[in-house]
Amino acid sequence: MTTTHVLFDLTGRCALVTGGSRGLGLQMARALGEMGASVVIAARKADELEHARAGLATDGIDCTAIVADLLRPECIPTLVDQTLQALGTIDILVNNAGTIWAAPAEDHPDAGWRKVMGLNIDAMFFLTREIGKRVMLPRRSGKILNVASLAGLGGFPPDWKASFVSYHASKAAVIGLTRALATEWGPHGIHVNAICPGVFPTQMANDLDASATQDALAATPLRRFGGDEDLKGVAAFLCSDASRHVTGQVLAIDGGMTAAF
Repeated sequence: MTTTHVLFDLTGRCALVTGGSRGLGLQMARALGEMGASVVIAARKADELEHARAGLATDGIDCTAIVADLLRPECIPTLVDQTLQALGTIDILVNNAGTIWAAPAEDHPDAGWRKVMGLNIDAMFFLTREIGKRVMLPRRSGKILNVASLAGLGGFPPDWKASFVSYHASKAAVIGLTRALATEWGPHGIHVNAICPGVFPTQMANDLDASATQDALAATPLRRFGGDEDLKGVAAFLCSDASRHVTGQVLAIDGGMTAAF
C-alpha cells in the first residue's frame, strides 16, 4: 500500500509554471519545489524572474527562470524547447499567467478585450496544446493545473461596482477548456483540473476600490482573503499522485464565498 507521504511526493517530477515570478504562480512553484519537483518559472520580466528564482534556490528548490511573453504565440514553442532543455521533460504544467482589465462593459476597449483573452485563454490553450502534443500525449501521462478564478463562475454583485467583463469571460472559458481537455485527454493518462481562487491580495483585491474590498470580505464566510500559503496544499494535491483519480474538476479556493452566494 502506498503511503500518503509518497502520494504527495514530487521527487523527480518536472514542472513548468507560467506567471511564476510572483503572486499565486510563485506560491505554487514553491509548493511543487518543496515537494521535490524541479521547476521552470516563466514570465515576461527578467528582473522579477531572477529575484524569484534566487529566492527559490536559497530554499533548496531546483529552479530555472525563462523569460517568455505568452501574448506572442510564436514564443510558445521556444518556451517549450527551453523548458525541455532545462528539465528533460514536462510532467506538470501550471497555467497561471493572466491579466485583467477594469472597464464597464459598454466602454470596454477592443484592445483590452483582446489582451485579456489573448493571455488568459488563447495562450493557455496554445501552450497546453504544444506540451500535450510533444510531451504528455506520447508519454501517456501528465498533470495540468489551470488557474481560473471565482470570476469564472459568475458575475460579481452589482454593489461591488467591479467591472471586469473580459476577465469573467476569459476565466469562464478556462473552466470550459479544463473540462473539455479532461474528457478528451483522460484516456491518454493526462489529468486536467482547474482552481478558482477568490480574492487574494496579489490578485483581484488590487483592482477593487475600498468599499468593494470590504463587501468582498463581508461576503466571505471565513472572513479573510487568500494568503501566501493558501494555494500550496491544493497545488501539491492536484499535481501529484494524491489526485490520480481526479480530473475535470474545478475547485474554488475562496474562503467559502461561493457557498454563500
